[in-house]
Amino acid sequence: MWKKNLFYIGIIVSASGLIGPPLALAAGLAFGLSTVHTFHGEGRNLSKFLLQAAVVCLGFGMNLKEVVHAGASGFMYTAISITFALVLGVALGKLLQVGKTQSLLISFGTAICGGSAIAAMGPVLNANEEEMAVSLGTVFVLNSVALLVFPLIGHLMNFSQTQFGLWSALAIHDTSSVVGAGAKYGPTALAVGTTVKLARALWIVPLAIATAMLKKSKAKVPWPWFILYFCFAAVAASYLPRYMPQAVPLFAALNRLGRAALTVVLFLIGTGITRETLKEVGVRPMVQGIALWIVVASLSLWAIHVGWISL
Repeated sequence: MWKKNLFYIGIIVSASGLIGPPLALAAGLAFGLSTVHTFHGEGRNLSKFLLQAAVVCLGFGMNLKEVVHAGASGFMYTAISITFALVLGVALGKLLQVGKTQSLLISFGTAICGGSAIAAMGPVLNANEEEMAVSLGTVFVLNSVALLVFPLIGHLMNFSQTQFGLWSALAIHDTSSVVGAGAKYGPTALAVGTTVKLARALWIVPLAIATAMLKKSKAKVPWPWFILYFCFAAVAASYLPRYMPQAVPLFAALNRLGRAALTVVLFLIGTGITRETLKEVGVRPMVQGIALWIVVASLSLWAIHVGWISL
């Protein structure tokens, strides 16, 4: 009983604004790694819904011109990075003798958008529960590391907020961690990171359809509708205040609500990483995931630093 109470207290404190995204993640990790609990399913379902709702609410704090500019430029960069990550991921999987399906799931998760990509590609690849669990566990562990480490590296490299937002969008797996890292770095980093990351997430659909055709799979490919709603929110925030000034406080409140929901999402993600999760992952898939992530993050960091990639 006390575990469930502690779980809900963590959610309430995270939503209250008393702690930031990194601390919420750390609290979730401490809970997940120090206790044996059965809230993984509840936390995962709730975090998925809250993340999508948070992204839409964050759209009410965005400027449409910035969204369009970052999205258009980021689409090309994401296409290049996704192709590179997929090719390298498959090669590393073969080198480390990781199972083909598991290797593909980790590669898609790293290349596109973490858990969302794995969830979409799993049915297409006919992945079993163990392969899904191992792939998701690998990605979630690395997401947690990224949220804590990326802002430190960004400050060390003296990155501007735009540079950091672009780097986090290209190199961090899940949208939640990109938004969390961006929010910690600054408002411009949040706007750029969220927009470019959503452009990257759109690649789920064509890649899933292409994979389904190659595999002759009849699995249904989910469409990320929340990205469209995010764009509608940005349009409303950019133009409605001209005609309805009274909407400004509402949009600001929705934006704050999105930030609070994101903090809860990160707490829930942390609680999902348990000692059992780490055992399930195993050495080879984790090595593949870490090696692929380090290469992608390092190359994109260097390309942004020297000016090859910019917005």
